[in-house]
Amino acid sequence: MTAKIGVVTVSDRASAGTYEDKGGPAIADVLGEILTSPWEAVRRLVPDNAALVSQTLQDLADRDGCSLIFTTGGTGPSPRDVTPEATEAVCEKMLPGFGELMREKSLAQVPTAILSRQTAGIRGKALIVNLPGKPQSIRLCMLAVFPAIPYCVDLIGGARLETDPSLCPAFRPPG
Repeated sequence: MTAKIGVVTVSDRASAGTYEDKGGPAIADVLGEILTSPWEAVRRLVPDNAALVSQTLQDLADRDGCSLIFTTGGTGPSPRDVTPEATEAVCEKMLPGFGELMREKSLAQVPTAILSRQTAGIRGKALIVNLPGKPQSIRLCMLAVFPAIPYCVDLIGGARLETDPSLCPAFRPPG
């Protein structure tokens, strides 16, 4: 079975075509490196608008059947950064440990990581994870949290995800 993975870039400029979307492709690149099970990206590019981001996440989870959804962008402190709020609005359960770990890893690189508001949550059978916007930060954060993602997706009834253990060992309890 091919897992559907939502890849959502949240950016006013990229959605308007005035800025190249680098975040979405960076997510797909990391997934292509670490996943060994079949998967397909379901891509979306939306402006920084809470209602539109929430609707996009709902559609990917409920209509498109994505088991995993990554967002990039919109997690900073500026007035237009609304991705965490849009994510929380559509999730039944929040998983703050994802954001905590991503900020911890990012702080080793740059002191402004404390301004980041990434989070994660569950909507139905989908895990939604907010990532930062810069490709280098996306990679760092994805590799930090991905070992827990396949088991989380298993627990909520999503598609089975297998990783290359030499690049990203997924944790599943024995038995």
